[in-house]
Amino acid sequence: MEKENTNMLTNKKLDAKNCETENIKDLIYTIRGRQVMLDSDVAMLYNYETKKINQAVKRNIERFPEKFCFQLTNKEKENLRSQIATSSLEKENYGGRRYSPYVFTEQGIAMLSGVLKNEIAVQISINIMDAFVEMRKFISSNGQVFERLTNIEHQLLEYYKKFDIVFNELQKDKKEKFKQKIFFNGQIYDSYSLIIDIIRTAQSKILIIDNYIDDSILKMLTKKNMDVEVTILTSQNSNIRKLDIQKFNKQYPTLKLAYTKKFHDRFIVIDNKDLYHVGASLKDLGRKCFAISKIEDMEYIEKINNYHN
Repeated sequence: MEKENTNMLTNKKLDAKNCETENIKDLIYTIRGRQVMLDSDVAMLYNYETKKINQAVKRNIERFPEKFCFQLTNKEKENLRSQIATSSLEKENYGGRRYSPYVFTEQGIAMLSGVLKNEIAVQISINIMDAFVEMRKFISSNGQVFERLTNIEHQLLEYYKKFDIVFNELQKDKKEKFKQKIFFNGQIYDSYSLIIDIIRTAQSKILIIDNYIDDSILKMLTKKNMDVEVTILTSQNSNIRKLDIQKFNKQYPTLKLAYTKKFHDRFIVIDNKDLYHVGASLKDLGRKCFAISKIEDMEYIEKINNYHN
């Protein structure tokens, strides 16, 4: 008895209320279809160090088959972590461990009390086994409730999947319905927002044709997806500096500037497949009445792409 007492924590007294059946029930989890307790929780109740509990098991390993005691996998440990965070009893021995915890079944607890061989362990084991019995009664009496909750959870998952499908279709229809839009004087934000929405649809390339571009286009292009390449065709008289483009490329690559005299109107080509005709220069959006139209004919998209090369 004296030797066993040296294994017990001398600077920590067992709190009697933690030994009550109701409190012990909070320390019982279901893993691999079995009701189990963590080695650290068992050690806390027995007033032992966790490593002393595990050492006692290893010295008597033939008494602890897997149905009595087993070590958690990494996945089981992570799944249990969220449950432990909400437990009513403190888990001071769980964090910072280099190895996954061991867990004990009801039979393992009974065997452990015989291995430790002290009066406290025997009495605590009785309380723990009472808690296991109470948990079994609770699960048995509420089995139908748990089954119904599981069915509701499955139904909700199905509803979420259907909702995602409907939502995606609505978003798809919203994009497909855009054919043309007229903006009137003062609708600066609305027209600006539509151009941003068009820019955001690009997955690889954007071609902007506008003879009167200025550095305001750079603010719009900051909304593009990363790794989307942008080419701007404009006239020599456009008010945009190469220094601004160099700074832009350091944060939002890649933007290329080229000069042309081949175009009169403004166009935006997205991924070589979506062509938009813009009635006003992008720097003057919303200052006068103008329209933005989507051109569906692929023949024109190919001609625009070929014409600027």
